[in-house]
Amino acid sequence: MRIWDLSPERLCRSHLLGEHRELHAIWSILTNNRKGYSGHPEVLRWKGKLKALFLRHEDLVSEMLRRGYRHESPLDSALARGASVQTVYVDFPEDQILRLRSKRCECDI
Repeated sequence: MRIWDLSPERLCRSHLLGEHRELHAIWSILTNNRKGYSGHPEVLRWKGKLKALFLRHEDLVSEMLRRGYRHESPLDSALARGASVQTVYVDFPEDQILRLRSKRCECDI
């Protein structure tokens, strides 16, 4: 489970769409008080930051649409409360870049 702290424009198709899927899972866990994965570090760092998670989703959607993908899974903006900026990292962005480089995918890293 991962939400990258890099610009969506830099992500390859696989990582862009994968992050979008995982973001919805995190949103569901946090907004519906689901227990599965609720203790995962990636989920925990978004507690109290649904506004920031909502904004990340909007950035992902913008990039998806720019690339010609359809988007049919909006988030409820009424639930987007809390901090609007994410300042906690599971891995620092510099380490995320190294991780993506090691995958040898088409990310613009």
